[in-house]
Amino acid sequence: MRKGICLLLIISCNITFIGCRKAADRGRSTHVRTETSKKNNKQVCVRNKKKAESVKKSDTPLSGSEIFKRYENAVFMVFTSDGTNNYQGSGFFIGKDGLAVSNYHVFEGTTIGKENIKLANNNKTLYKLKDIVYKSKEQDFIIFHIDYNNSIYMPIADTKPKIGEKVYAIGSPRGLENTFSSGEISQWRAENLMQISALIDHGSSGGALINEYGEVVGITSGSFADGSQANLNYAWSIEVIKPYL
Repeated sequence: MRKGICLLLIISCNITFIGCRKAADRGRSTHVRTETSKKNNKQVCVRNKKKAESVKKSDTPLSGSEIFKRYENAVFMVFTSDGTNNYQGSGFFIGKDGLAVSNYHVFEGTTIGKENIKLANNNKTLYKLKDIVYKSKEQDFIIFHIDYNNSIYMPIADTKPKIGEKVYAIGSPRGLENTFSSGEISQWRAENLMQISALIDHGSSGGALINEYGEVVGITSGSFADGSQANLNYAWSIEVIKPYL
């Protein structure tokens, strides 16, 4: 996809959306120091050997600050390139051993294995995508492993959220790491495509949409492409990845 724009034509509702992968400044990722050897280009990964923390939904609704504190280290930034343009998106962990999710369009047209993944609150080391579990252009998701043994990840919701339910988004719009916003499910626009009022922007693509019980319910993806100034955003339901886990 060129100039960070991904157009999705949803036939069932005849609405065009614009994806939120941000066209990054060339060299943006060089602002983060990496421990990559220039001689053999081998990535040095410092593995966290702590046992993965138990993650489950909360029995009672959590506040926004509680959700952010719980998951601020479960999200990350993704820097990719198609050889001409650099892009920046978001992603998040859904399991231990580096199992993660993002949008397909964040990686579309880029060189797999050449991307840089910056973990939240870690300015020293950049990580690489280790392998791809499954990817879908149609439903705009990619499931993959990062070469990192994470200790925190988000549990997946058992059911879809209803219209009007509170949701929270964590991502890196415009490269602003770990930006937190809140809103509601505004409407379902297709079987697995939801309209949300939680604020997202370019660079938010692939970020996590979380319900008030601390479960991930969606992958933040983009905004309506009609130039409206209204808060009209969308996310893919986490249901799209379940058959491939």
